[in-house]
Amino acid sequence: MIDVSRPEPAVWLRGLTKKYGPATVVDGLDLEIPRGSTFGLIGPNGAGKSTTLKMMMGMLSIDAGSATVLGVDVSADPTAVKRRVGYVPEIHSIYRWMRVGEVIGFVRSFYPKWNAGLCADLLDLFELDPKKKVKQLSKGMLAKLALLVAVSPEPELLVLDEPMSGLDPIVREEFLDGVLRSMCDSERTVLFSSHTIDDIQRLADTVGLLYQGRLLVHSPVDDLLTRTKRIRAVLHDGVLPRWLPETTIWQRVQRREWLLTVGDFSEDLLPRLRGENSVHDVEVQDLSLEDVFKDYVKGRKGAA
Repeated sequence: MIDVSRPEPAVWLRGLTKKYGPATVVDGLDLEIPRGSTFGLIGPNGAGKSTTLKMMMGMLSIDAGSATVLGVDVSADPTAVKRRVGYVPEIHSIYRWMRVGEVIGFVRSFYPKWNAGLCADLLDLFELDPKKKVKQLSKGMLAKLALLVAVSPEPELLVLDEPMSGLDPIVREEFLDGVLRSMCDSERTVLFSSHTIDDIQRLADTVGLLYQGRLLVHSPVDDLLTRTKRIRAVLHDGVLPRWLPETTIWQRVQRREWLLTVGDFSEDLLPRLRGENSVHDVEVQDLSLEDVFKDYVKGRKGAA
């Protein structure tokens, strides 16, 4: 339940579900994203990330549950949501017959405000020619145009689905460390999905890991990295592990080397690990967000 003493969240998903035939793509998803936060959504291909974002934007029907964005029920009034949200989809659908300048003018008409100075700065940064037709743009230039029209209204909520796809490394860095970081540091809410986990770790204060349409992890990034550790131990000859911590996410035994990743790690875990198992040379390793993501996914696949 939402705590009524706190401000209404920017995004509130309750039991959100989407099915395609017998396949459930998003499965009863509950998610709350506070206003002013930067939320990174990660997950393997087919996890339901893009489908979730499209339902949030009113671009896909919701089979069950509900999505409330900036206090508006998406199913009841998707137009009101779109006027207050900047959105970059994974696959761009900008009218190919328009010129870049015409696209900007067309999109601008849908928003109550528009930062013309920011728009001009992005035109320069992205080296976009206002007179060029969309059909003449490369994939990377099309991605730049989509980012420009999503960011220029300075929306209350910015939703980005794989926004860096197609950007060259220099422009990508300039956009991440300049434009996008400034939005993350403001009071606006940013929700972005990316396969580049380093981008999530650099910018997001909170992360969600989606797997088979369900949320496995929802945690502040710093807390997740503090709590999740990998333990490396050497097993005595001919002995397999006898006891696993309840919070084990993934493990692998290869010859005498035993690797296990655990959540809610504490130093108190190590004496019991040694006492319950025939091991020596126990070592605790820090993990990156990408390591944590991989181990959660490998653990789920192994369990299946």
